[in-house]
Amino acid sequence: MKPRNLLLAAGLFGTALALPLTASAYDSRVHYADVTQVIPIQQTHRVSYPSQECRNEQVVHREGGYGRGGMLVGGAVGGIAGSRFGGGRGKTAATVAGTLLGATVGDQLSRTPERSYTTTERVCHNVDRWYDEERTVGYRVQYRFRGDTYWTEMDYHPGDTIRVRQDVTPLG
Repeated sequence: MKPRNLLLAAGLFGTALALPLTASAYDSRVHYADVTQVIPIQQTHRVSYPSQECRNEQVVHREGGYGRGGMLVGGAVGGIAGSRFGGGRGKTAATVAGTLLGATVGDQLSRTPERSYTTTERVCHNVDRWYDEERTVGYRVQYRFRGDTYWTEMDYHPGDTIRVRQDVTPLG
């Protein structure tokens, strides 16, 4: 074999041997620890839901009468009607007389008592209702590794074992 090929083969062989050793050295620091206790971490959340509230209410309905505008409307109608009659000064007098008569009639009509009646109607309103709900947001986990007890918090329930990594740190 040529020296160059021999050197390449030796390098590949050395690399092939080193990779499993490196991987196994890394893997030897990852262990499994027994989970001894799992406590859910709870938070209270307010939840809204729409609802409809209905009740029977007494409603008053009014009929009749013309309100306070009766005098004004009557005066205007009477004035227009009076201006159709007479001539010269007579026309002016008829207009004034029609206006006064219409205002008086309109005022009397507006003073007539209103008729009213009461009905029972179902009235509904939308309202927001609230309730409190407990939600699990994480877990406080106790585990044992090589005779010692440790605590950690996790986002998920770990099951019976968890993976732990053992690191060696020099003390200086």
